[in-house]
Amino acid sequence: MSERLTIALESSPRKAFAEALEWPGWARAGKTDDLAIEALLAYAPRYEPVVRAAGLRLPGSFDVDVVERLDGSAGTEFGVPSHPTKADTRAVDAAEAKRLASIVEASWTTFDKVVAGAPAELRKGPRGGGRDRDTMACHVTGADWYYAREIGIKVKEPAWTDRPAIEALRAAVLEVLRQPSDGSPLAGRRWPARYAARRIAWHALDHAWEIEDRSE
Repeated sequence: MSERLTIALESSPRKAFAEALEWPGWARAGKTDDLAIEALLAYAPRYEPVVRAAGLRLPGSFDVDVVERLDGSAGTEFGVPSHPTKADTRAVDAAEAKRLASIVEASWTTFDKVVAGAPAELRKGPRGGGRDRDTMACHVTGADWYYAREIGIKVKEPAWTDRPAIEALRAAVLEVLRQPSDGSPLAGRRWPARYAARRIAWHALDHAWEIEDRSE
């Protein structure tokens, strides 16, 4: 039996993102709304192990329900799902906060495992571009530090090789995400808890899957 999959579409003239609202990290892009939804569903087998690592279960099939449409921006066209949704302003109780945080944590674990098993040099794209493994790891660490600031965590940016500092940063982020929320932006800034979880998990998984795709 299929389960309902609520999706938000963030669309710009050249790119669209389909985001699974209840499943942090499961968001894919396409040139059109339909292609973005197609890409999202195609990635279910890659996303499922992340959910399993979080101690959860991803249904075997879904009925897609687009519940919200957002106007994209330059960030969307650059390749980032950049806008919180109205659905993100819903309150988060203790059980849901724990679930969201567990998926974020599993996304980081997935990224770390992919990095550990990847070659230092990654296959270049059709035009010769793309970061190599260590540059990618550095980029994700820097992004996580920025994301932490968006939810009220102020610490020194860790070096991508400083595992204790990275683990401390992640622990602080997870502590915030595990707290119940009324749906307001965290720390009086811009991101509600649901969007923060989706954005942080998406970024880690997007680069984990890129590294997998570009590894020899």
